[in-house]
Amino acid sequence: MAIDDPVQGADKKTSGKKPPVKKPPAPGSAPASVSTWGAVRPLVLRLHFYAGLLVAPLLLIAATTGLLYSLSYQAEKIVYRQELRSPDSDRTAMLSEQVEAARAKHPDGKITAVWPSSESEESTRVLMTMPDSEESESLAVFVDPHTAQIRGELDSYGSSGALPLRTWLSGLHRHLHLGEPGRIYSETAASWLWVVALGGLLLWTGRRRTSKGAKRALLRPEAGATGRRGTLTRHGALGIWAATGFLLLSATGLTWSTYAGANIGAVQDQLGGATPVVSATLKSGEGAAGGAGGHEGHEGHGGDSGAGGTGGDHQGMDIGIDNALTAARQAGLDGPVSVKPPADGTAYVVAQRDNQFPVRLDSVAVDPGTGLILDELRFADYPLLAQLTRIGIDAHMGLTFGVVNQLLLAALALSLILMIVWGYRMWWQRRPTQDRKLGVGRPMARGAWRKVPLSVLLPLIAAAALIGWFVPLLGITLVAFLILDVVLGVVARARARAAKTEAEAKVGAGT
Repeated sequence: MAIDDPVQGADKKTSGKKPPVKKPPAPGSAPASVSTWGAVRPLVLRLHFYAGLLVAPLLLIAATTGLLYSLSYQAEKIVYRQELRSPDSDRTAMLSEQVEAARAKHPDGKITAVWPSSESEESTRVLMTMPDSEESESLAVFVDPHTAQIRGELDSYGSSGALPLRTWLSGLHRHLHLGEPGRIYSETAASWLWVVALGGLLLWTGRRRTSKGAKRALLRPEAGATGRRGTLTRHGALGIWAATGFLLLSATGLTWSTYAGANIGAVQDQLGGATPVVSATLKSGEGAAGGAGGHEGHEGHGGDSGAGGTGGDHQGMDIGIDNALTAARQAGLDGPVSVKPPADGTAYVVAQRDNQFPVRLDSVAVDPGTGLILDELRFADYPLLAQLTRIGIDAHMGLTFGVVNQLLLAALALSLILMIVWGYRMWWQRRPTQDRKLGVGRPMARGAWRKVPLSVLLPLIAAAALIGWFVPLLGITLVAFLILDVVLGVVARARARAAKTEAEAKVGAGT
């Protein structure tokens, strides 16, 4: 993510000898041949310069808030230890007892899911919506699985059950707590991260390296390098190691963005990669003992008090949440699970919630009248694209590999912060100190696109237009960069003409 990059020979140490003077080509002679990369490089360098200069502040915010978010999982275990943990005991209360304890605490709440304790010292979590709950918000009541005593209660958000600390940091990362308008910042950052990363990767790997030491500097900073050269080698070497992570963060971050995310979702649906859901609908007229119906899914199923302590006013008997969980365990759903109680015409839905690789995300629908499995959905049966999307998003959130995943995210965020700081430092170090003491580094000279062969330039323009349409905020800001560059060019030419006119006037007055 370098904000600027030297021309090829700028980093070489100069000796006392004067460089040879190159003779200009004879009139009419063919120009020296230039490689495709040699023609494209100045264009990439100029784009990298403007992207690094203007988008880097957004990337810096995203990296800083992402660093905080990556640490929130472990922080939650400390801050909310009273609610999350329960003293170990030989006695285990029935799950229905635990649910009833939560219901007694909040009789006006509607239970939407129950997370039974999966460890001896883990609390059971009963999620319920309250009359004043906002969308995607629940009240999590934590119950001791041994005594059925209430351990505490906290607001919970989304399907991942994020608690207040992680939710606040997530909102800061996604939209700076500015709502939908604030999401423009994060989507713009994600839209440009892969462009800046790829551009920097091309610029760093495309530099000429003749000695073994210079080639080794591709992967590590150059020993003994100081000043701008030292900053450049640290920036470039770290970028090599972090580039793959940056590309994955950008791709997964865009999947749930507002504008690019809608396009990605449409393409995913067209390719048959939509995430399937288990069917929880009972056949009409058959009541609780009915078979599986259509594929309406199970999102948001809740229930009021019924037989077994969790069901709704559906026909027939309710086997109860304990038997529903037993049926799901017998169907192979081990580990942490979530149990969604039935509502009118729906079944119990028991789903695994272990996001760590190898993931356990199978789900079944259990008939509340008979305890039979009406439908089952195995993660192995998901379309490949749906599997990759789920694992990628969970990895972006720090879930797929647990603590290791969160540490990797923190390292990537810290790397991006360092690279942005080093990029601005290089920009400052390249300022023309002799001419203007407060000056800053200049970008590559304009007109680089004129040197790119049409066979390369036209496909580049077409690809940029297509990507700009598919990733709208990238396209809009790219056009804004071009307009800014044109305006700066017009201003520079106007100043040059004014200076020339003034100089000519002084010469005329002197004669």
